[in-house]
Amino acid sequence: MPVITGPHQYVEDDLFIDLGPTFHPGLHLKCEGFNFGGSVKLKVAAEMVDRAQRSGVLRPDSILVESSSGNLGVALSAVAANRGLGFVCVTDSRCNPTTVALMRALGATVHVVTTPHPTGGLVAARVALIRELLAADERCVWTNQYANPANWTAHYRRTAPAILHRFPELELLFVGAGTTGTLMGCARYLRDTGSSALIIAVDTHGSVSFGGPPGRRLIPGLGMGFRPPLLDRSYVDDVVLVDEAETARTCRALARQGFLLGGSTGTVVAGALAWLAGSPRQGTAVAISPDLGERYLQTVYDDEWLRAGYGPDVLEPGAGTRRPEPMTAVG
Repeated sequence: MPVITGPHQYVEDDLFIDLGPTFHPGLHLKCEGFNFGGSVKLKVAAEMVDRAQRSGVLRPDSILVESSSGNLGVALSAVAANRGLGFVCVTDSRCNPTTVALMRALGATVHVVTTPHPTGGLVAARVALIRELLAADERCVWTNQYANPANWTAHYRRTAPAILHRFPELELLFVGAGTTGTLMGCARYLRDTGSSALIIAVDTHGSVSFGGPPGRRLIPGLGMGFRPPLLDRSYVDDVVLVDEAETARTCRALARQGFLLGGSTGTVVAGALAWLAGSPRQGTAVAISPDLGERYLQTVYDDEWLRAGYGPDVLEPGAGTRRPEPMTAVG
């Protein structure tokens, strides 16, 4: 085991679960939750802060600010604490209570937005508050995960190479779409290295990222209320949309196998299974699991929360996934 001085220096990048015996032959899950940030976002946090420090944007008295549904907020809280920087996270009412508590335990200031923006939803409301904070205090530096190239570069440098190292004959890669940093970093790396693997984006109903209508979303992590600035659809071969009730059912199915994983993982696995069930293209497939499940015990794994949000029949098996209309690859 390594000896480290910062939380970002330890990231387990080579842990995969074989889902073949219980879910689908050839499907593997890359687990990104085993680090001091608890999610794939620790790579992004370190990359963004490193880039800001190299560019001279950060001063000793700087205060990092970021909009996050939770995981990046925890990761930035850890990195900022380690480097002696202040950090303010703007999240919203969908953020898991445990995640808010984790950020505060690490020394972050957390603002919870409850009123959606008229056109961009809760994420746009978070961004609006960020802009107010920037205008009010010149010490504030916005890492801006939505447009920061370091978001996708982190996955180009680490996540995608780790996948191809383990599965050089990869045929399908399923990646959840939030800011699309993970999606774009992996897709660009596969394209640049000549891989023939298909890139399948998995999004949630109610997200507008791929042109769908806006709708209510209760589970944090995936989905956007506005088109992600980082998204280049020319790198994406197909898209699957997943209903949040199916997300919860898939999380529960994974837990029954002993794997307690986060809400985004349920969405990605549900999307992968739906796509594989409807396609002749099979073979070695990897889905990316962004985080573990402990932060979701009061939401996805709580029966009362699920029934209050989705109705009394939420845990009954149903057709919760679909493909959108065939997409045209455009930049």
